[in-house]
Amino acid sequence: MVVTIFVTILFLLYLAVVLRITVFRSTFTLQNLCQNGRMVLTLFDGYLDLIRRRDWFAFTYLFVGNIIWFVPFGMYLQYMGKQKKVLHTAFYGFLFSLLIETLQYVFGTGFSELDDLVLNTLGSWIGGGLVKSGTRILGH
Repeated sequence: MVVTIFVTILFLLYLAVVLRITVFRSTFTLQNLCQNGRMVLTLFDGYLDLIRRRDWFAFTYLFVGNIIWFVPFGMYLQYMGKQKKVLHTAFYGFLFSLLIETLQYVFGTGFSELDDLVLNTLGSWIGGGLVKSGTRILGH
């Protein structure tokens, strides 16, 4: 019980941090709703450009970062609902990512990118898979 409460508090802090760095940035304002949002629907085009320019730091930060930021999301959902399939966890990660991308567009606080949806969903799936495989190994 105490562990579950502690894990939930950590998860809520994680959500606050993710929303702060993705949506509620210093450029956040309610004055220009739906006026400054930018949408990128070309899958992985920006990453290919980074590879062509050999900007490995930016590539790693953005590509790997988009995956890693959602691993805790998948871990928490899988931990709290052990009966759920990892695919369900990935789907919830997709929905949370879609919410973030939509809010970024509405508030104009970032690029709404198809890449992010794919990579964030992958991160949620990885996180859920880690918990599911850990549960199997531990026999719980």
